[in-house]
Amino acid sequence: MNLLRTKTVEQTIAETEEKDRKLKRNLSTWDLAVMGVAVAVGAGIFSVGAQAAAFHAGPAVIISFLIAGIVCGAAVMCYAEFASIVPVAGSAYTFTYTTVGELVAWIIGWDLILEMLMAGSVISKYWGVYLNDLLRLVGIPFNTNVHIGSFHIDIAPIIIVAFFTTLLVFGTKLSAQVDGALTILKIGIVAFVVIAGFFYVKASNFTPFVPPSQPAGSVEGAAQEGVMFQPLWQFITGMEPSIYGVPGILSGAALVFFAFIGFDVVATASEEAKDPHRTVPRGIFLGMCLVTVMYMLVAVVTTGMVSYKDLAKAQSPSLATAFELVGANWAAKLISLGIVIGLTTVVMVLLLGLTRIVFAMSRDGLLPRGLSKTGTHGTPARLQIIAGIVVAVVAAFFPIDVLSDMVNIGTLSAFLLVAISVPIMRRKRPELTRSFRMPGNPWIPLLIAAACLWLMINLSVLTWIRFIVWLVIGFAIYALYGYRHSRLGLHELQE
Repeated sequence: MNLLRTKTVEQTIAETEEKDRKLKRNLSTWDLAVMGVAVAVGAGIFSVGAQAAAFHAGPAVIISFLIAGIVCGAAVMCYAEFASIVPVAGSAYTFTYTTVGELVAWIIGWDLILEMLMAGSVISKYWGVYLNDLLRLVGIPFNTNVHIGSFHIDIAPIIIVAFFTTLLVFGTKLSAQVDGALTILKIGIVAFVVIAGFFYVKASNFTPFVPPSQPAGSVEGAAQEGVMFQPLWQFITGMEPSIYGVPGILSGAALVFFAFIGFDVVATASEEAKDPHRTVPRGIFLGMCLVTVMYMLVAVVTTGMVSYKDLAKAQSPSLATAFELVGANWAAKLISLGIVIGLTTVVMVLLLGLTRIVFAMSRDGLLPRGLSKTGTHGTPARLQIIAGIVVAVVAAFFPIDVLSDMVNIGTLSAFLLVAISVPIMRRKRPELTRSFRMPGNPWIPLLIAAACLWLMINLSVLTWIRFIVWLVIGFAIYALYGYRHSRLGLHELQE
């Protein structure tokens, strides 16, 4: 068995011209930047930061965002280098297939499916939650939750997923235009809310900036107690589960990392970009800069308006909670509208990313080849519909907290492997043209990999157990189907 067989860059690019499996190139730098902002500015900017401040880091959540932003930004630079070499659908999966081999590519592809599937489900579920909040705030007596006896289902995720699945079937450019218009609107709402929030900021709320560490069970509403819910590194070292302090900043960074996911989705759209060697790196960087600035400003406003202790008393702390606590109830309505619009765009990009990962793996034969067929609109319509159905079902029936941690560990594992792959590709193929080069090779990519691993071990023991189960399922599928049907393997047999 040759588990580390690799595809050449030339072979990977040539396969993008395969009849009936060819994507249409029509995305510009701006389309890709907007796509990055669209997927990153959603529930995270309005709620995840407040939750991290309340139950993890206090005002030091600003540092948590900075740590997560630096790690994500550095990892994105690795993506940009690969995207400039191999502008093909599949993102980290495709990159690792050309460097460290098929088995690792399968693992990372399987991780990315986990990331996109869980993220799409989380966001579409959040969309339903905030839609109901908005309807309640404006006085409309309607709720999307349906109860039939003891059976409960939320129809909102099904509606939003069905809408964008339809748009994506008819073309990526059309979807990007709708996404762009909604993204500009939500950026305007974020900017207005941040400016308004600064009028309520009090310096006293930033003290203590780093709250003293205390047992996890001492704060009502914080994460559940017990071995399964403490960060992995605390479990390994035998440390008592705690929040706040330096450990809280680090666990907060692992939590808010969820807010930065999505820039790897931009890389999955490389095969649909015009002049991808230039547009993909530029689009990624432009989007990353915009998102980082917005997150830092929202973190300052949220923790400056009210004490982190008051946020911790709320059932589900968010930026809207902060405005309600200072008596600015008008802002809660505007923020709820911003969240609904914001999450709308995120759903679309994650649906796109999920299908492009499966599309690339299917085209390589690791998953059934029928999934990678494209239709008259230059999109994998059948695959898009299947993905939409799966995301809608998961969102309708599974709880949010279970899904969100799985997103983080899937993303971080992909970032880790891409960072390691940069120096490997530099050594294997130094002659390849790179319109962008990751600086500080090999040490900075290795430091990025170490930082991603550190954030991963700050996730809970239960999350790691679920992640290992997911990997075991993936190994079984690869052994029973993927290895035998791999086009690369079949080609080797023919030779």
